[in-house]
Amino acid sequence: METMTLKRKKQLYTLGVLAVGLLLAYGLLVGKPKPEPTVIPEIKAPLVEVQTIVPSAQPIAIFTQGTISPRREIDLIAEVSGKVISVSPNFAAGGFFDDTDQLVKIDDSDYGFQLIRAKAKVADSAQLLATEKGRALQAKREWRELGSVEANDLFLRKPQLASAEASLRAAEADQGEAELNLQRTSISAPFNGRVRETMVDLGQYVNAGSPIARFYATDTVEVRLPLTDRQVSLLNLQLDFLNLQQGESAVPITLTSTFGGQQWQWPAYITRTDATIDVDSRVMYAVAEVRNPFDRQGDSKRPALTIGQFVQAKITGTEISNVMVIPRTSLRSENHIWVANANNQLQWVKVDVLQAKDNELIVRSELRDAFSLITSALNIAVDGMAITPKVKVGYAGTATAVKPEVVNE
Repeated sequence: METMTLKRKKQLYTLGVLAVGLLLAYGLLVGKPKPEPTVIPEIKAPLVEVQTIVPSAQPIAIFTQGTISPRREIDLIAEVSGKVISVSPNFAAGGFFDDTDQLVKIDDSDYGFQLIRAKAKVADSAQLLATEKGRALQAKREWRELGSVEANDLFLRKPQLASAEASLRAAEADQGEAELNLQRTSISAPFNGRVRETMVDLGQYVNAGSPIARFYATDTVEVRLPLTDRQVSLLNLQLDFLNLQQGESAVPITLTSTFGGQQWQWPAYITRTDATIDVDSRVMYAVAEVRNPFDRQGDSKRPALTIGQFVQAKITGTEISNVMVIPRTSLRSENHIWVANANNQLQWVKVDVLQAKDNELIVRSELRDAFSLITSALNIAVDGMAITPKVKVGYAGTATAVKPEVVNE
């Protein structure tokens, strides 16, 4: 009986605790204060700096570089053997000469003797020919006096006459060769030039076919200028057609180089391109020529171009529409820029980068009128988002804003 009473008490205690818990839970739910509405703060449009950019149609300057090399360069070869008995004062590395100057003189004594013997042989052959002509006439008269109808060539001495004539022509050829060899002892160049390197000197014996010097022409030098596919697309190089006249499509350019702490400038012309595209770098080489690079122009203090000198080239390209200059930092991902439209909204615009120069880019886009370029950096930039533009003054935004280089002529 007591066991039943204890069970009964435990059940009542459990029910009481459960009832108290339910009452407390109900009180918490019913007595909880009601939530008050939260006011969402208004998001302000971000403040951005903008620059006024004015697209324009104008040519783009292409910049490349190269090394000055000779237009024509050859090795001077001795055509006869002998000892060098004299050399020109200009026959030294760096010396200038004309095509009429005697650069090297080879001892001509032996060749003078050969000419004398050749002339004697000519005289003997001429005498033999005259003798055979007389004999032929005598034979012809004798044949007529005999009254014979037929006479053979041997009787008329025709073979002997032909042999004498051939001997004379051979003797005259030997004389011509001796005269030519004598002339070849005096060595000169086929054009005005400058000596790059000498291989012989006074008193040295040279053999026929031995190189004497290496020199190049001074009337024209050239420079090979590498051009990428993009650069070629900005130029008007009509140089690869078979039916073009020489000089018809020469493109004027400007070469610049530093000498003596100053920048100097030379006019040049692109006259041709290489026959192939370089298989390693995939660039095309245009060849520019500088005429009379060693002639002083009036009272100009400009130095002469030197073979091996490094130069920079500026080439004016064809006129392109919708060209503008923007700061390099304003170019966004995937070649886009941010523009503030008339409704103060951010707009993404695709551009084509034509050239990079220092901290600026020359680009082209479909925009034709002046617009506001956003130059500020934004953490989030969504096409069409509201912005508050702040104009930044003092930037032209046209391709003429590229600073010209200061050079001396």
